[in-house]
Amino acid sequence: MAIESDETRARIDLTAALRSASRMGLGEGICNHFSLALPAKPNTPRHFLINPQGLHWSEITPADLVIVDAQGRKVSGRHSVEPTAFFIHSAIHRGNANATCVMHTHMPHATALTAVQGGKLEWASQVALKFYNRIAYDENYQGLALDHAEGERMCREMGSADVLFLGNHGIIVCGPTVSATFDDLYYLERACMLQVLAMGTGKPLRIVPEAIAAKTARQMNEESQQAMLHLEALKRLLDRDEPGWSRLD
Repeated sequence: MAIESDETRARIDLTAALRSASRMGLGEGICNHFSLALPAKPNTPRHFLINPQGLHWSEITPADLVIVDAQGRKVSGRHSVEPTAFFIHSAIHRGNANATCVMHTHMPHATALTAVQGGKLEWASQVALKFYNRIAYDENYQGLALDHAEGERMCREMGSADVLFLGNHGIIVCGPTVSATFDDLYYLERACMLQVLAMGTGKPLRIVPEAIAAKTARQMNEESQQAMLHLEALKRLLDRDEPGWSRLD
């Protein structure tokens, strides 16, 4: 019963993240994926929730999420899984110890930084400092991620970081929970948006000194409840604006 309850909670949290990301314009058509490792069962291979093929994030309910194994093969669910969906996610789940939840998007401002020469997140705004010493960069775009080898390559580039900027492509964010990962996803896009707007003025960025950036990052990451409270607030907004979003049948 405890495992079943955990799965229900996981389905609701991941759906809330997908729907909220859609409301914020972080998705792209019916592309991009969020995945979440389910609580492990004794003597059973690890399984993962992932959004299905063909559904817009704004219409997904907890019942629509598909369970796949570590190779991306469908275990259960009423929808199919995009064949390429788990090539990136499976590698990150296996190779990054912090990656219980993995979110891959082409969100506009973060992706804009992957499309310019030398683009990276600069320590030019307070919100950017949340990611100090937590980002890796993949500068070697190889086309669509159509096999496990490309996912493994991305995982190597990510290393132990929480965020990977994929050159000419998009971003990957991973974390220990849906709430922590989504909170990072949201604030990463905000930080990138501020930087893109500031760069558009043509004036030099005002970079925060390394010592202050490191101090501020520590202060931010000590706020352990903020991410959970953020997701709970987003659920209340969904309850208000999108009745039925959390149905389980």
